[in-house]
Amino acid sequence: MRCHRLIAALALSLALDAPAAPSIAEVRGLMAAGELDAARAALEGHPAVDAGDPNARFLAGLVLARLERRDEAIEVFEDLVGDFPELPEPHNNLAVLYAADGRYDQARDALLRAIGTHPGYAAAHENLGDIYARMAAAAYDKALTLDTDNAIAQAKRTLVNELLSAPGAGASSPAGRPGAGTAGPSQPSR
Repeated sequence: MRCHRLIAALALSLALDAPAAPSIAEVRGLMAAGELDAARAALEGHPAVDAGDPNARFLAGLVLARLERRDEAIEVFEDLVGDFPELPEPHNNLAVLYAADGRYDQARDALLRAIGTHPGYAAAHENLGDIYARMAAAAYDKALTLDTDNAIAQAKRTLVNELLSAPGAGASSPAGRPGAGTAGPSQPSR
């Protein structure tokens, strides 16, 4: 009996001495302040991430993406879409990361899944347009390598280049276009 009390007292002492994990709001604050390494460290082993909370996991993916740890971010978002396929934001962010790798077919497919889960998700529609423009550019480049004198393909490629060089063009920032979806995914329905 005395041993059980001693173990319980020791466990309580350790629990009281352990620093509390920062809240998800505090981690968002670290991100907003540009303290990405601190945000990543705060999320490692965070109880919400470990418990599978989609918002915490989404935030972990964003932090990794902004730290340019793309492969790790892709893994986080792939796991999220596997566990919560009904959430459009992880699909959108996965598409942005695929696009940054030049994996336009996969980006398109992820965006179509995002739109399929939430047809009114404007950022996914915008990013899909950007992906189609990048795919068009690649097709025109291929046409021009096969037929360097193709003036029509050259004119179209020039138009697509102008479109892609417009400010804010391209699915290039995690969470889609800047600011889209950064609050995290909506609550899962399951």
